[in-house]
Amino acid sequence: MLFMRFAIDAIFVDRSMRVLRVAEHVRPWVPAVGAPRGTDSVLELPAGTATRTGTQAGDELISSRSTTR
Repeated sequence: MLFMRFAIDAIFVDRSMRVLRVAEHVRPWVPAVGAPRGTDSVLELPAGTATRTGTQAGDELISSRSTTR
């Protein structure tokens, strides 16, 4: 992903917060990672977070704070 100075993990989720794809250790200044069909949001986290938490495609993320769309 462009304009970053460090690697990140990018977690692509749909409207129901189901993980569609996990892109780990995305390097800075690399053209954008393609988002899968149905992506509503992308969580950008410190590199290594997805591995440390075991996050993978198909997981459903739950927030402690609910928001209405």
